Amino acid sequence: MTENIPGGRVAPEARIEAPTRGLDTLADARYSTTGDDRKGHVALVGAGPGEPGLLTIRGLRALEAADVIVADRLGARSVLDGLAAEGVELRAEVVDVGKLPGHHAVPQDAINELLVTLARDGKRVVRLKGGDPYVFGRGGEELAYCREGGVDVEVVPGITSAVSVPAIAGIPLTHRGLATTFTVVTGHDQIQSLGGTRDHTVVLLMGVGTLANSAITLARGERGADCPVAIVEDGYGPRQRVTIGTLGTIAHQAAVRGVRSPAVVVVGDVVRLSPYAPAELAASALTAPPALD
Repeated sequence: MTENIPGGRVAPEARIEAPTRGLDTLADARYSTTGDDRKGHVALVGAGPGEPGLLTIRGLRALEAADVIVADRLGARSVLDGLAAEGVELRAEVVDVGKLPGHHAVPQDAINELLVTLARDGKRVVRLKGGDPYVFGRGGEELAYCREGGVDVEVVPGITSAVSVPAIAGIPLTHRGLATTFTVVTGHDQIQSLGGTRDHTVVLLMGVGTLANSAITLARGERGADCPVAIVEDGYGPRQRVTIGTLGTIAHQAAVRGVRSPAVVVVGDVVRLSPYAPAELAASALTAPPALD
């Protein structure tokens, strides 16, 4: 089953407007826009899944105060474009270091060095990363490199796509009686060693290219070929779409529908809870394993 997801965007009036009570503590020296003797620093900011309304208030403050924004492709660029469309003016220079699958135009080592060089020049740098900096975002590597170079670093968490993208399709990663644990993985190599049963949700990031092999591998275990699977493409983006099937059918469905990255794949019985699940899968949720006390 394939459906376009309606209403995926947060209402414009909800995106930027936010209560300001209690936020005075954020106006520290790092976000001050006055004075020429300020010390450069780096803020690793999670952009979330690409929806400006899901950017944290602290993340927005950091962007507004930045001299330079070093931006990823996924999530980060969408947030910047969305903020601009809503009239939010950012004075910072934007440096695009986005990566495509299998092609890294700017190597990670060069990104690390760029952050340190800019901060040493007294710049307030935001490293804007899709999702959360610490969830497959190499944020830990960048933080370590900056600290080794004597640069102060702040981490501003973001909403990882592993949670937020399934949510837009109505899929919780845990649900009483269906799943109490979940694992987030990338790539087929990690799938090879992944155990567990269908009540253990698997979230596969960057896995479209290896979907067929991953489905076969997962179906060989206790999950079985009839285990539900959902693919959510371009979550919160203009072509967001959800395709639901089973481990035995999903590779064929994806090929027929021309599924492409970016996409998040969810494997497990929680997929039955999606309003986009076909009747034969959704109905069988009534006969799910007994609720866990």
